[in-house]
Parts: sequence; C-alpha cells; structure tokens
Amino acid sequence: MHKNAIVSFKGTQNIQAEIQLTGSKSECNRALIIKSLSKNLVKVENLSNAADTVTLNAILSDLDTTETDSNSVKTVDVGPAGTAMRFLSAYLSAKNGNFLLTGTERMKQRPIGILADALKEIGAHISYAEQAGFPPLAINGPLAQTSSHIKIKGDISSQYISALLMLAPTLQQGLTLEIVGELTSKPYVEMTLAMLAECGIAHEWNENSITIQHQAFKPSTLVVEPDWSAASYWYSIVALAKEAQISLPHLREKSLQGDSQIQQIMEIFGLSTIKTDNGIAFKKDQAIKDTDKVLDLKTCPDLAQTIVVVAAALGLNMAFTGLETLKIKETDRVAALQNELAKIGVKLNEDNLIYTLDCSGLYFPKKVSIATYEDHRMAMAFAPLALLIEELEIEDYNVVEKSYPYFWEDLKKVGFQVKS
Repeated sequence: MHKNAIVSFKGTQNIQAEIQLTGSKSECNRALIIKSLSKNLVKVENLSNAADTVTLNAILSDLDTTETDSNSVKTVDVGPAGTAMRFLSAYLSAKNGNFLLTGTERMKQRPIGILADALKEIGAHISYAEQAGFPPLAINGPLAQTSSHIKIKGDISSQYISALLMLAPTLQQGLTLEIVGELTSKPYVEMTLAMLAECGIAHEWNENSITIQHQAFKPSTLVVEPDWSAASYWYSIVALAKEAQISLPHLREKSLQGDSQIQQIMEIFGLSTIKTDNGIAFKKDQAIKDTDKVLDLKTCPDLAQTIVVVAAALGLNMAFTGLETLKIKETDRVAALQNELAKIGVKLNEDNLIYTLDCSGLYFPKKVSIATYEDHRMAMAFAPLALLIEELEIEDYNVVEKSYPYFWEDLKKVGFQVKS
C-alpha cells in the first residue's frame, strides 16, 4: 500500500549538520557481482542498505548456495532494481542452469535488447519470455563462447557495458567491446574498470575499444564509499536554505562515482565544497553564476532531477543536455519532471535534445502534492522544496528505500518535519 507524507520545515533555515550516508548503490552492486564471479575471492565491506543492493545480495547469495536443476527453471525476480536486471542478464548467461529473469511491470517496459543481443553474439542462450527486446528473459546457461569481439552502442545505458566488462575476465577468450558512438555515463564505465583493477583484472582501453583478457581474480577487499548520489540531495538543501552547512563523513573529493561531479555543478548555485579531516563539507557562500551556459549532464544523469529542481526553485531559466537516458529509467523522468514542476508554475521545454526551464510563472503555493511515479529520485529531488512551500506532500514516500532508506529520518535530524 502506498503511503504519502507531509514534509515541512519550521526552523530558522540555518541548518548545521553532519550526515552519515549509506554506501554507494552503484559501487555495491558492481562489488557484489565481482564477488560472485570471483567465487568469493573478493570480499566487500560497507554494503549499502538500499533496497536494490539488498535485493541483489539476496539473489546472488541464493544462487551461490543453491544447486540448480537442469530440468527446471529458476525464477529470479529483481523487482524494480534496474541495475540488478542488467548485471544479472550477463551473470546468469554464464552460470549453469535455466533461469527466468524478471521484475516489476515497469521493469518489463525498460529495454534490455541491446545487452541481450550482445550476450547472444558471444554465445549466450537468451530469449524473450514476453515482449521482444524487454524482460522477462529466459536464460539457458552456461554460454559457450563463440566470439570475443562485439560492438555495442554507447549512448543507451552504461550498465550494459559494465555488465559485459565484469563478465569478460571469466570468458575463455576474453572480450573486446567496441563502443559505437558517444559513450554516455562514461564515469560509470571507469568505475567498473577501476573496481576490477582493484581485484587484479587488467584492461586495455584504446580509443573506442576496451579489451579484457581471460584472467583470474586475486584475493582482495572492495571497500564501498558512501553514496554521492545521496549526497546530491543535501547539496540541494543547502542551495535552497537561507543559510546552511552540511558535513558528510568518509566521502572522497576524488571518487570513482561520477555523481561526485555535484561538487562542481553546485558551484553554479553558489555552493563551495571543502575537504575535511574525515570527508567533505559544503555551504552556500558565493554568488549564483554561469546560468546562461547549457549544462551537459550526460556523464551524471542520476543528478539531473536534483539539479533541474534546484534551478527551477531558484527561478533560473537554465538549459540542459544529456537527458536522453532519463526516459528509460524507473519512470520517464523527463515527463515526470515536466508534470511536477508545472505545480510550481515552471515549464521544462524540449527542443532538439536541449531542455530549457521557463520559470516566468514560478510561484510557491501553500500546499503542493508531488507524485513520485515509483521513482526514488523524484521523491528526494523534490523534498527540499519544503524549505519554500509550507506543506509539501510526497506521494508514496517509502519509494526512497530503493537507494536511501533513511532519507526521511536524516531530514528530521536537520529540522524538517515528516508526517506520514
């Protein structure tokens, strides 16, 4: 049953706090796949309590400890966990057994064909149980490798590429990925390769080709950093508050996570980030600047909702590119932003892949109800508007469990009221 919450802020808007964030979902999910592929030679520390990570960990633990019967089909249900769907498509294709990989109704609408086709090209036995190009997938493993070189489009989802790269060292012939076109979300591919390198897996990246030879994982430990995506919501709170400084322990300025770019992006809104003894801190102490430039978010699409909402709330008619992948996320995030921003009089107009805010009608009603579309980032991106709106209703507020289960509790620590 979906529950709504009323979020408000009754304090002086001088927010001073230290928040301990959960581990990075992106790092955790890669680490868990690497751990299983290494046959547990790789250990993982500081696992996230995000629902997606809990789901993937439970699935892998079950697969690692349960014998598969070649005469039966094992159903693997990822629920709404998109990363798990992509990574397990590759992982299960190399595992002995017959699997039906499925998820929620929304997951069945999210394309998987490019990854499935790439896996079939190297010898995987994959078919579509319902609609061609979409989950559920019927997977009959293990694959018998027939090719070590495949082409894959780079502008759809970097998770397809990461799924293949993590599988590559276990393939007898290794794998060369030739990336066709521009690589979207490049930092996430770099994260995958860096984590593999920590576990002894070498690669070569020449122009648009990445090669990983067949090789063994070495005993190692992957320590997961706190989540920079979660940090972005605290940046937005500081951007919208009258006065605020937030400290986040254990975050690294130079991070594997592409979303660490929030540090530089938020300088546009007057925020500065400093390194502390045990992490980072940030405050708003500068003038707003560079709002006339088109901001390209293709390397950090998960930050888009946060940044667009902040710009809208500040009345800045900014323009953005790199939002194409938002349409195939948990929801069509572009349409969702357009719908919900309209409730404060703001338009997000699309013209030839450039998205421009029109804040000429911006206003803050006494009460606004925000729909979340089963998307955790919609809830968290819009929640900071409670600093500007007397009564902000967040529909299906528990959706944050997907990546940041303690989000509402952390908001309460800094003076927000959350009533469900």
